[in-house]
Amino acid sequence: MTRQHLLQAIAEYDVRGAEQFLEVYGFSPSPGYALLHEGRSYDVAAILGVAHRFATGRLAPPDEFSSDRHGAVAILRKRGFEVSEPASASRLASVRATRAPRATRTSATRTPVARAAAAREIAPAICPTCSMTLPATGICDDCG
Repeated sequence: MTRQHLLQAIAEYDVRGAEQFLEVYGFSPSPGYALLHEGRSYDVAAILGVAHRFATGRLAPPDEFSSDRHGAVAILRKRGFEVSEPASASRLASVRATRAPRATRTSATRTPVARAAAAREIAPAICPTCSMTLPATGICDDCG
């Protein structure tokens, strides 16, 4: 899985919100490590599981990345992401407090078409040669 797959998972996490993202993909909140990106924190196992889906077309089981936390953290750090160490609740609260506020649109302010588009899941494009998920460019990283 590439950095782009991880960024796709982060973007979906932002659109859905933490609770819905975890619920849709069958993950439960995991304590400990947190992926930090642009002032926000994300569930490590859930982001890796969904990024795996973007990379392979198959969602990784919820326990695949939670059983090997150090391996999961190594994957994220190799791809240039910052990962917080397990911390006390007070440290996590200070990280959350320093996050930049983000403008959100409630479902009441969206048009019916936008609500319907947000509700349905869009299947990723797949390379016809190697069956890998295509990046945003639409050109397979492996096949060209």
